[in-house]
Amino acid sequence: MIKKEKQSIDFVLLIASFILIVFGLVMVAVISTPQSLEHFGNTWHYLRHQFLFGLLPGAIAGFILFKIPLASIKKWIIPILVLNIIAMILVFIPGLGVSLRGASRWISLGPLSFQPSEFLKLSFLLYLSLWLSKRVKNKRQPAQNLNQTLIAFFSILAIISCLLIKQPDMGTLIVIAAVSVLVYFSNPVPFWHVASIIFIGIGSFTLMILLAPYRLQRFLTFLNPSLEPLKEGYQIHQSLIAIGSGQLLGVETPFGLATQKFGFLPHSMSDSIFAIIGEELGFLGCLAVIMLFLLVFWRGISIALASSDRFLFLLALGISSWFIVQTFLNIAAITGLAPLTGIPLPFISYGGSHIMVELMALGILLNISRKNKYI
Repeated sequence: MIKKEKQSIDFVLLIASFILIVFGLVMVAVISTPQSLEHFGNTWHYLRHQFLFGLLPGAIAGFILFKIPLASIKKWIIPILVLNIIAMILVFIPGLGVSLRGASRWISLGPLSFQPSEFLKLSFLLYLSLWLSKRVKNKRQPAQNLNQTLIAFFSILAIISCLLIKQPDMGTLIVIAAVSVLVYFSNPVPFWHVASIIFIGIGSFTLMILLAPYRLQRFLTFLNPSLEPLKEGYQIHQSLIAIGSGQLLGVETPFGLATQKFGFLPHSMSDSIFAIIGEELGFLGCLAVIMLFLLVFWRGISIALASSDRFLFLLALGISSWFIVQTFLNIAAITGLAPLTGIPLPFISYGGSHIMVELMALGILLNISRKNKYI
């Protein structure tokens, strides 16, 4: 087979992502209408916020990252990560940081607010990809160098973890930890590195669950959601009602008039949006969304495998893994297959910070596809 030089971006990835983004806007518009009318006296407040403070700046930033030379990104990676870590610390400063429901995750700048932990997903992934591309090249490196790399990996991840646990933001921590481990495993490292990471990871998360009563209660609710259906198990109980009532093609009402979003299902615009998709569009609608995410993941992995540069391979692999891991964790939590963590569904859930950084990552991934020489 003759290899042809690739001249353009991966249009399959672009189209699949575009469909998810547009679909997300439609779902936010449908779900947010009653809440927007109740709190702000109009039906478009949350949709406008999603577009102006999430989608629009994210699309601009993503287009810039798509156009700039990939080599020039490298020199900005460490300053960006340092600024992101500083922002993670600033969330605890009174008057600057914003606390909501016991969590300190946001920085408020006048009428604007953003969540630094969402941007950490990308900034840390950029740093990790660059760092590992320089540190690990093959298994024939001296054992001392590989051991130092493992210790350094744990040290960097520990610093990030401490900041996220302090907020607390366990959902983001799980995503970052999972993607970081996947990227690390993609390098030629000894098996005992793999065993060490798995052992320490399981031990750390077990300890975090046992030391925090609310995390332990959330885990127990996951094991038996029917135990407290009107208290701790209320959200998962209502989510399953929404998904179950959708059956194959959705509830037998006009689109947008399903009942669970009318104050029954908590966080219906954000964490629980997949349950509303199930209620409105049924099993086939949910399946279509999942297939689109799998298509994005497949194209991202294809882009990674086509990259001759080690840094770009790790970065494309990390971004693709991030999208699919976050998708899996969100859907698993809403369907009762994992504990609730508050992780948004990529490209679809309401929230300006997460969709902004996801569009930035998508811009980088499309840029990498444009730079690949062969398909």
